[in-house]
Amino acid sequence: MKKVDLSFQSCKAEYEESPVVLFSAPLDNTTSYRPGTRFAGNAVRVESIGIEWYSPYKDMDLKDYSTVDIGDLELPMGLVEESLDIIYETAKKIVSDNKKPMMVGGEHLVTFPVVKALMEKYEDLHIIHLDAHTDLRDEFLGRRLSHATVIRRCYDILGDNRIFQFGIRSGDKHEFEFAKSGHTYMQKFNFNTLESTINKIKDKPVYITIDLDVLDPSIFPGTGTPEPGGVTFNELLDAMKKFEKLNNVVGADLVELSPMLDNSNVSTVVAAKALREMILLLHR
Repeated sequence: MKKVDLSFQSCKAEYEESPVVLFSAPLDNTTSYRPGTRFAGNAVRVESIGIEWYSPYKDMDLKDYSTVDIGDLELPMGLVEESLDIIYETAKKIVSDNKKPMMVGGEHLVTFPVVKALMEKYEDLHIIHLDAHTDLRDEFLGRRLSHATVIRRCYDILGDNRIFQFGIRSGDKHEFEFAKSGHTYMQKFNFNTLESTINKIKDKPVYITIDLDVLDPSIFPGTGTPEPGGVTFNELLDAMKKFEKLNNVVGADLVELSPMLDNSNVSTVVAAKALREMILLLHR
């Protein structure tokens, strides 16, 4: 794998020396409302020029850590399963090389193949999922592979008591009932029980998936399915701070930025700053 000319901030190390591998998955095929997530990766790279490398929240500086950015994956337009296979093979290579994947979506469906690859190495994998939406449908608009079914597909391979959802405020009634019956843990509307959950699974291998529409659309309008009533950016930063108590974060993603839906580029800046914090988290 090779680094790219246009990279996120200081993520210009060689693959061999990088414990964290950044890449973007420009899949935008099952988006059910407003498209545009396939443009997120490079938009974040361009906008990162305005984000400092140093994080005062973590007292860590990206330039002090070796991170490679391998850029956008080349995904065949319109071919969902083939695209998921490419993402899976990329994640499998990263994981088999004892590195941590940090993925930028793309629609949320891109999480599934990365989780699949990680499960092959970490049989006791757990997921922390921040999102406005349940994503627990078994099928949506005739598709079993959809951004609206991604957590259900992850559940299919992880099973009960391994998925922890926070900030959820939208979904079909049967999805909430599926969670309530004990298949996933769901904290509606906020992150109030995140810390206690982290304390319970802190020694488990954990994958963190953050759908950025967990943020209120007044903060983050550049997303395909905005949902009023979300958390603030400071609340998201606080959650990321709590993630530092996890002893084995094995990968992460940020998904569902649609940069063209916010002409101010503020949503992209928000995503870039969140990405900096997540890369640094993976280096801890």
